[in-house]
Amino acid sequence: MTASEDAGYMALALKLARNGIYTTDPNPHVGCVLVKNSKIIAQGWTQPAGFAHAEVDALTKTEDARGSTAYVTLEPCCHHGRTGPCCDALIGAGVSRVVVAMRDPNPLVSGRGLQKMQEAGIEVVYGVLRQEAEQLNRGFFKRMTQGLPWVRSKLAMSLDGRTAMASGESQWITSAQSRQDVQRFRAESSAIVCGIGTVLFDDPRLNARVDFEVLQPVKVILDSRLRMPLTAKLLQNSAETWIMTCSDDPVKQQQLRDAGCKIWQVDALDGRVDLPGVFKLLANEQINTVWIEAGATLNGALLAGDLVDEWMIYMAPCVLGDQGRGLFHLPGLQAMNDKKQLKLLNIRQLGPDLRMTFNLRTH
Repeated sequence: MTASEDAGYMALALKLARNGIYTTDPNPHVGCVLVKNSKIIAQGWTQPAGFAHAEVDALTKTEDARGSTAYVTLEPCCHHGRTGPCCDALIGAGVSRVVVAMRDPNPLVSGRGLQKMQEAGIEVVYGVLRQEAEQLNRGFFKRMTQGLPWVRSKLAMSLDGRTAMASGESQWITSAQSRQDVQRFRAESSAIVCGIGTVLFDDPRLNARVDFEVLQPVKVILDSRLRMPLTAKLLQNSAETWIMTCSDDPVKQQQLRDAGCKIWQVDALDGRVDLPGVFKLLANEQINTVWIEAGATLNGALLAGDLVDEWMIYMAPCVLGDQGRGLFHLPGLQAMNDKKQLKLLNIRQLGPDLRMTFNLRTH
């Protein structure tokens, strides 16, 4: 195979991997293409956790993979989890060549799968479309390498930078197209994080309302004093609800457990839940990606602590006036030298609105 042919088949494998973007958590999204005599003989992608990984999914769709080349977007695993090692499956099937986009950052794998296949006599090529593969699984990659999830925060604002009227009324600033876009981002997230203030004021459901199969994200509520009402709408659907609190009130904790919540007692920082500690906890619980829907106080704390990888701001062509509520509560900013400088990563039009993606420029 030529380098361009390898890249072409790997691009197809990456496209296949996206078929699992809403269902594979906590596993990464992986695609696999089997090619023999310059013809595709099978394709596969990672199924929901506990079911076939991409390589096995592809192998089950062909009767004879001997002598074929496997294009895989992530290094085949070599350890026993809920399923058996994928590198053993490729070896056993008689695959003669394996092209891999990126090494698995999981310390249980991390090169061992490549080495095992090489020792079995398989030709291994590594690094084809690596950057694209890392982008596809950046949540999994960050969790494995830094012990933290990939964090996005969503904000919706008017043209004059207001998130709500002075009264707090905010439905709806943005268009139906923007709101549907948000639902898709919710659907591909491992968890939706929300502050208790937003729960008390807006009573959101915090589920992904889409018309395709999705593993519903965990709902994570930052509730330092356990003010969560038992009548909250988010408690009325089947997705898990985790409460992060500093309160040790046994009565309130038991009431929420009886309502189906899981209670996590975390450290306090300035009277609020310790945000870095919460994100570490989420990573330890195999949360790859976090989608934050919050108000100015929580978003201000996240911005001040540089805890967000991507700020996704939906801007509608309307004006709410100078009495409306702002995006961030940042009382410590006094001079221009204190300003937070963001970097625009991309911009897209959604109906009448703009979706702008930023990160925090740190230098």
